[in-house]
Amino acid sequence: MKQYVRLWLLLLGVQLVAIYLLYRALGSSWGQTLRSSAFNWLSEQNMYPCSFRKLPAIFEHGDGHYYIVWETTCPSGAPLLKWWTSNSFGSSVSAQNTVEPWYRRIDRDHHRYTAIFGPVAGNTPVVHYKISNYKFSTRQFTIKRPGPTELHRLLVIADNQNNPGNFRKVLSSIQKYYGKDKKPDSILHVGDSVQNVYKLSDWQNQFFSPMEDGGGYHHSSPLIFVPGNHDHEKSRKRDNKNMYMDMYHGILDTDGLSKKAVDDGTYHQFHHSVSIGSARIIVLDAECPSKEQSEFLQRELESAAFQSARFRIVTVHIPPYIEFWDPYTWNQKGEKHWGEHIRVEYDPLFRKHGVDLVISGHQHNYQRSTVQRNLENATLADSITYAIVGGAGGTLDLQRVEDWNMYNVTYLKHHYVSLDIEERRLQWSARNVDGTVFDHFVIER
Repeated sequence: MKQYVRLWLLLLGVQLVAIYLLYRALGSSWGQTLRSSAFNWLSEQNMYPCSFRKLPAIFEHGDGHYYIVWETTCPSGAPLLKWWTSNSFGSSVSAQNTVEPWYRRIDRDHHRYTAIFGPVAGNTPVVHYKISNYKFSTRQFTIKRPGPTELHRLLVIADNQNNPGNFRKVLSSIQKYYGKDKKPDSILHVGDSVQNVYKLSDWQNQFFSPMEDGGGYHHSSPLIFVPGNHDHEKSRKRDNKNMYMDMYHGILDTDGLSKKAVDDGTYHQFHHSVSIGSARIIVLDAECPSKEQSEFLQRELESAAFQSARFRIVTVHIPPYIEFWDPYTWNQKGEKHWGEHIRVEYDPLFRKHGVDLVISGHQHNYQRSTVQRNLENATLADSITYAIVGGAGGTLDLQRVEDWNMYNVTYLKHHYVSLDIEERRLQWSARNVDGTVFDHFVIER
């Protein structure tokens, strides 16, 4: 009898260990990737009930406006986006506002919805929203909006594409940094969220699913998205492949977003600007230089909003000064010329108009330097910090192709940046996957 009891206890112990190991495996970065791929496949085989494929992602859409995108596995009737505001204590709740979204059928299993809401008054501390219809609804999501004199915590990432396992490790480190009950106030993604803009599975497995499993920050920490060379199709043809990254079309138009442009894909505009705390951030499209973008940049650099900002930031995916890349594509495929217009046309304007910080990705590692020029001439003096933050998961660039003799910090591993913006203080901390700070600087005004 004792022998049977021992055998039974042994089998029970083996089962418990197996369950524990399975639980740990599914929670690991590769296990989460496997789970995401399985869900994607089951949905495409019609073996999964009609549901949200992508829960809402929120993007800054200019000052006081927000853009929401979500996706379902089937047409979801007549969904509505509802939003309202409150004070920081949850009282003084405003009346609910309702927005009917735009619908785009990508294919049989991908049904995309987008909506823009606002304006939200600048002194409004809390915004709530949810998606609802007769089939299924989301929970309530809450956006906290620090005032211009309060601390604004900005998470900076770039180039997570093509390796969701590494990206999940970075996100896990980010979760540990912010803690269980906190999150960044905003996210600056400096481009290349996927490897192949044409593959729906890349969007799911390389960006949306890791973000969901890695804290779901994209539901309530608005993204400022900087287009990378892998993120969007540059054509204006009907039904192009800008399935998810069309959030800035029409942002500068007084008539707002054109429904036709969203439906047929004839949109292309990413350059815009937004105020974050005491900083003003300009977003540029490195891949599509144009007369319109150049004119916008000149206007924005000279604008009262930019010149009166305590901290002036420009973000563009391709850096003006690249040092690491694949030598063959750099020299033989002409990729050394990709960022020339940024260095030749834009960088002198940054210097002329007092830009403090230029943030880029593209190069898959980390570099940073503060460059001071013309210090002997007070009217021409400038001091700009250039930072490359392309380490959120993509295969690292380890081969040097140029030497600009300017960067005083180079880090060749995966990383992210916490950027804290206060009224008179900007604090930059670059952290590796272990959470250790390997570069830090402060700008004070």
